[in-house]
Amino acid sequence: MKLKNIDQVNELIAAVDDCKGDVFITSEYGDKFNLKSKLSQYVAIAALIGDHAQDLELWCTDKEDEYKMLKFLDEHSEILE
Repeated sequence: MKLKNIDQVNELIAAVDDCKGDVFITSEYGDKFNLKSKLSQYVAIAALIGDHAQDLELWCTDKEDEYKMLKFLDEHSEILE
């Protein structure tokens, strides 16, 4: 799922925290942030609100989590590219 500017960072992190498996954000430069890690969340948030916010993709390792994130993104469709 390709993302663009995300203003609902807290809601995104809450949705990620509800997931069982890993949730990753990757950049076109090869950076990969595991959003299940609190440290990675801080780095990813900087990318989400910084210059690379339009170059990010969201990945889930668990199919059920993928559905949860799709529901979140459907509710916040403005962040999808």
